[in-house]
Amino acid sequence: MWGIAPDNRARRRAIPTAHVARAHTYHQTDPMTETVEYDVVVVGAGPVGENVADRAAAAGLSVAVVESELVGGECSYWACMPSKALLRPAIARADARKVPGLRGAVQGPLDAGAVLAHRDAYVSHWKDDGQVDWLDSIGARLHRGHGRLDGDRRVTVEGPGGERQVLTARHAVALCTGSRAVLPDLPGLADARPWTSREATGAKEVPDRLVVVGGGVVGTEMATAWQALGSRVTVLVRGRGLLPRMEPFVGEHIADALTEAGADVRTGVSVTAVERPHPTGPVTVVLDDGERVEADEVLFATGRAPRTDDLGLDTVGLEPGSWLSVDDTCLVEGSDWLYAVGDVNHRALLTHQGKYQARIAGAAIGVRADGAAPPDTGAWGAHAATADHAAVPQVVFSDPEAASVGLTLAEAEAAGHRVRAVDQDLAAVAGAGLYADGYRGRARMVVDLEREILLGVTLVGPAVGELLHSATIAVTAEVPIARLWHAVPAYPTISEVWLRLLEGYRG
Repeated sequence: MWGIAPDNRARRRAIPTAHVARAHTYHQTDPMTETVEYDVVVVGAGPVGENVADRAAAAGLSVAVVESELVGGECSYWACMPSKALLRPAIARADARKVPGLRGAVQGPLDAGAVLAHRDAYVSHWKDDGQVDWLDSIGARLHRGHGRLDGDRRVTVEGPGGERQVLTARHAVALCTGSRAVLPDLPGLADARPWTSREATGAKEVPDRLVVVGGGVVGTEMATAWQALGSRVTVLVRGRGLLPRMEPFVGEHIADALTEAGADVRTGVSVTAVERPHPTGPVTVVLDDGERVEADEVLFATGRAPRTDDLGLDTVGLEPGSWLSVDDTCLVEGSDWLYAVGDVNHRALLTHQGKYQARIAGAAIGVRADGAAPPDTGAWGAHAATADHAAVPQVVFSDPEAASVGLTLAEAEAAGHRVRAVDQDLAAVAGAGLYADGYRGRARMVVDLEREILLGVTLVGPAVGELLHSATIAVTAEVPIARLWHAVPAYPTISEVWLRLLEGYRG
């Protein structure tokens, strides 16, 4: 997951109270195997698994959590948190350089050592003590080791010392194991020690030269961060531009800014091979036109795959390594006990969206376990992850930032909606001019002409990430344009773009 950071640091300070109705039950089957029964077994202790455990425990259920790495998961240690810690100084400096009276004080390079040290502190130096304490505070039992399904409602855990436990679930097993970076099958790549997202966020030194292969969120954010920290960055994109899942103008703005910062952004190019003759020497990337690009490190940000290949899916009739199809409560299709929450269901590979699913799934598990009433699974119901379909928000923490929620214009048209796009130059808003000299940005809202509601909003420009939640509320709540007209933005803020968009629609 990549996008918004999890709230692990806040959790260490604010400890919720849980009331566990039923304790776990132990059975000894042989001297080497212990069987323990719980109401719910959660496999994966990232922010998604933590939230499933929290909601299930709050419903009075006993909960086991299984984790093979660090409690807190990918986002806490190798994605969201470290990437944003690297990016924040870069973006703050870029903004400050556009403010009269301040730009002269911030013309020097970033203190890379201080930035990397701050990153290390923000991920707790890759130690999970605080997260473990939080799990304990809600009454969940942590089992360290690799968990695999072993038939219906059974999870076998192989511990770090070779010990083995069997966990059985009275009501539900939730798979929250996330996703992993995928490397393409290229000649020489396996021996070239390429970076994936983990190495890119955890590197201890700034490479003099960095090649970034891929123009999605990871590639765009890491190109921004390492360019600002002093690397000479080359970005290689197979398609037409950066961030292809957003409106086309977003990638254009960010590519222009990266180029102005000194990066070499190339589109329409493919990598055919990678060479690294000496383990500590430079790496050469060979392009489809025969050109050879040399660097000190190469990052491949070319996609994700589900961490389901070694989960015992075959023991319950599912295909190992596959994405898991679920309903809106995150119940795996065809099952009445197995849930797949977060990246593994491929609905929205974003931390905040996975946590949203986890709150839905955990509450649905509790309602089903109680049995007094069926879960509320209608659109926007308490136990339906409807936003996965209609209102997924995302921020890309590049320079400039990009933010979107709902459908793009192309997606809305492809879905058969009769729509109109309204665009606004963000630089024309008074608050933007005050925010930074030479502010550049753009906003678009996609209006459903039949119902006169918003289907999507996209923004690109400095600080637009903090504008996104108002757009998310408008899209999620299906607020009529006529009512939005009465939501008056404060002057002079960048949020006044809402007034300009509405004026553009009304003509």
